Amino acid sequence: MLASFILLWVCIYFIVLQVRCRRPQNFPPGPTALPMVGNLLNLSLDNPLGTLRGRIYGDVYSLYIGLRPAVIVRRPQDLFVNETTEGKGVILVDYGPGWKEHRRFQSMEQRILGEIQYIIATLEKSIGSTLNPQLMFHNASSNIICQVLFGTRFNYDDEFIKICIMTIKAFYSILFCLFIIIDLFPIFYCFLSQICQRLSINLVTEHKKTRVPGKPRDFIDCYLDELEKVKNDGSSFSEEQLVMYALDLHFAGTDTTSNTLLTGFLYLMTHPQIQERCQQEIDQVLEGKDQASFEDRHNMPYTQVQKTLNRPQLFLFGTRTPRYHQMKVSCPLLLFVQGTMIIPNLTSVLNEEGQWKHPHEFNPDNFLNDQGDFVKPEAFMPFSAGK
Repeated sequence: MLASFILLWVCIYFIVLQVRCRRPQNFPPGPTALPMVGNLLNLSLDNPLGTLRGRIYGDVYSLYIGLRPAVIVRRPQDLFVNETTEGKGVILVDYGPGWKEHRRFQSMEQRILGEIQYIIATLEKSIGSTLNPQLMFHNASSNIICQVLFGTRFNYDDEFIKICIMTIKAFYSILFCLFIIIDLFPIFYCFLSQICQRLSINLVTEHKKTRVPGKPRDFIDCYLDELEKVKNDGSSFSEEQLVMYALDLHFAGTDTTSNTLLTGFLYLMTHPQIQERCQQEIDQVLEGKDQASFEDRHNMPYTQVQKTLNRPQLFLFGTRTPRYHQMKVSCPLLLFVQGTMIIPNLTSVLNEEGQWKHPHEFNPDNFLNDQGDFVKPEAFMPFSAGK
């Protein structure tokens, strides 16, 4: 009797899942979705969005990521580019009044320049031996963010920074699967929320012990000062929000910065003629100075192009960062329900024939005009079209 009841419950559950995976009327076409996994089996691991491209279903098609509907967009000027809101952020919360309140950040230039000295020291120590540049860049980018958030810099062999890097790498390894689990079993979301709440209490409590109101040392102090100013006016500022923004900044900034730097170094190593020209330009502009400033970039068009080229080669954001509709949007013959995940597949834009001089090459001429000045083509959207 019990076995029959369990079997019946499982059958009903799978029927419900199958119904949830049915596309709404006028929803963009796409492959048939399976219960629980959706269209994950339709995608290759090497190039997920390139699997379907658009040859079969057109420039706008849909997939199910687990139980969540997603719309893949290849051409940003098509259909709803001017009607689409940005969706989620800093990385995982709704864009809206609360998100806009948290967009004010100070420049990190001095912290970056300071950390460069430690990178140079690490490189000098490795002369004649091997070095893992990914770990070095992870340590550097994580340390810059730690200085902004906590007002503290850690040695690269410090246990705290080691745990941070290990956690961030593990986070990105399981991130995609975790979202699917939460979709299928919402109780996991409550569990994760409780963990974050405990982290928030501990983090804020430690800072309150040494904090002097009105004399902020770091991001957390600034946030707590602002929280005191707006605590009674219905603002979205809260201690729980604080820890989530701190985690978002750390998790979102460390891995992506490290990967961008790795890509830049790789292309410079494989294109020595570009590396040499960049070095000549830097030497000419700095005129013996030890460090470059952010403003020096205006006098380094060729070097600025090289930095810019790292992003489209990675395609980190163009194909992997989803956005979400905050309201129902209708377009000719298509309907996008509220909460639909939008994945802009910008590969087609960043490699489009006719938009670039050399669309499939790592070539700085793609961003230089006839006078040798840096220009940014309209088709260059490595972070999508939103702000």
